[in-house]
Amino acid sequence: MTQSTPAAARITRAFTASSLPAARSILVVDDEENIRIAMSRFLRSRGFDVSVADSGAAAIERMQGERFDAMLCDVRMPEMSGLDVVPRALEIEPDLAILMLTAVNDAPTATEALAQGAMDYLMKPVELPDLAHAIDRALHKRDLAIQQRNVERLIREEVAQRTEEVESEKQRIVDISVGIVRALVNAQEAKDLYLRGHSQRVAAMAAAVAAAMGLSDDDVEDIRLAGQLHDVGEIGVPEALSRKPGPLTDDEYALIKEHVRIGIEILKPLPTVARALPYIQDHHEHWDGSGYPRALAGDDITLGGRILHAVDAFDAVTSKRAYRDPMTAHEAIDYFATLSGTWFDPAVFEAMRPLVLRRKSLLFIDDLP
Repeated sequence: MTQSTPAAARITRAFTASSLPAARSILVVDDEENIRIAMSRFLRSRGFDVSVADSGAAAIERMQGERFDAMLCDVRMPEMSGLDVVPRALEIEPDLAILMLTAVNDAPTATEALAQGAMDYLMKPVELPDLAHAIDRALHKRDLAIQQRNVERLIREEVAQRTEEVESEKQRIVDISVGIVRALVNAQEAKDLYLRGHSQRVAAMAAAVAAAMGLSDDDVEDIRLAGQLHDVGEIGVPEALSRKPGPLTDDEYALIKEHVRIGIEILKPLPTVARALPYIQDHHEHWDGSGYPRALAGDDITLGGRILHAVDAFDAVTSKRAYRDPMTAHEAIDYFATLSGTWFDPAVFEAMRPLVLRRKSLLFIDDLP
């Protein structure tokens, strides 16, 4: 036997909950007393809880303090007609099953009553069995509408819950994947004494520059993430090249430049880093178009890429290498000032300059935002 799911059980209860109703309440609205009395007696004999009103205004006033399942309403009444009562009654009780009664066979009036929200239109004098059937039909239609609305609400809630669970699981998987990539970067840097902490420093300083330039919090975090992952592609570059004590040959430099493409291929399947990918791709582009891999220039380079390029280069020249000693922060800034407008975006350089000059060393990132 197939077992129902909790969601299916809740939906089934929504269908069946109103199938065991208590006594129905009905409001009879008519300005003729003998009709009110006759209708009341008949409906009470059918098990209804009956209330009466002798005018449209009295009906509306009564509805303000009581709840009704159905209403029998005369069309032609002084001051407030039945057609005036219908929309006001439905404002108070949208699920009210309204049946109109009239002694005049007037098709336009019937059409208007139904268009306003009445469920049926009966001619006086109405046979009592016919009235009973009409009320039963209207109440059944009302019940179905309420049940359908409840089911639709439950389905929406169930879909929202399932969607949230799926998105949470997807995010967990992506976070694990990004964590693995970060671990790869850290492991790769750990092999080289001169590169340890490079990605963390670049990420922290790039985020600080982005914030100083007034970027949104989301953009700042995307740039921080790009800084953490920007060199993951170096896993595909021979280690000997990054440690070579002398100048690189053209062929060796071409291999080094491949790390951008490799990094993008590694990261592309991860949706969480999608907004950071363009920054990673552009982090070796130069303001004058002399960079790689696409030789972009100026504003064609993403702002995140321009920030990463400047910060990455700054961390490189202020870090010790096997073949040279590091520059001080002041020496690096003076050198970069000569490259502002060629290698570096001048606006990025001006935002970075005060951030690095007020720190004694970039070898520590504890004081970075």
